[in-house]
Amino acid sequence: MQWTLIRLQRWEMELCFALARLQHLRLSKLLFVTVSRLGDGVLWYALMAALLIVQGGAAIPAVVHMAATGVVGLLLYKLIKSSTRRLRPCESDPQLVPATPALDRYSFPSGHTLHAVAFTMLATAYFPALTLWLVPVAILIAASRVVLGLHYPTDVAAGAAMGGALAYASLTSPIAALFALVG
Repeated sequence: MQWTLIRLQRWEMELCFALARLQHLRLSKLLFVTVSRLGDGVLWYALMAALLIVQGGAAIPAVVHMAATGVVGLLLYKLIKSSTRRLRPCESDPQLVPATPALDRYSFPSGHTLHAVAFTMLATAYFPALTLWLVPVAILIAASRVVLGLHYPTDVAAGAAMGGALAYASLTSPIAALFALVG
């Protein structure tokens, strides 16, 4: 088991270095830094505001649902990060220079990815026309975390799994009916 974990860690670091090469291309670096910054929350707040402006009262259940799920996601990933305390790849190997500063200290799981997946699933459940726009953005946000040297691939995979599970649970649980009452 120990050997498998060592090999996985080695493979992840090699992948981090390989993807970080995209930072050397000016346009690529600009793209990934931009989508990462949008994933800080700006994109999701803007999306919720736009839904309210465009859809009016019909968007209230979706926006309340997204906001409540976002808070749960924030609490969940902060609890896990503080428990696991996994150092970021750029801290594990100083040769891996991050292209942008991290928002917090630890890397597991990726909160950006958790929220990108959760918000994308929720927004598209309410407004399927957003799928073609939000899915590629969520994928770019997730990829940006590794490309920018801030996360390991397993951090991103765990964030995606948790975001997906959180969104699915909130869409299928009895609590989902409460969001419909808000509208």
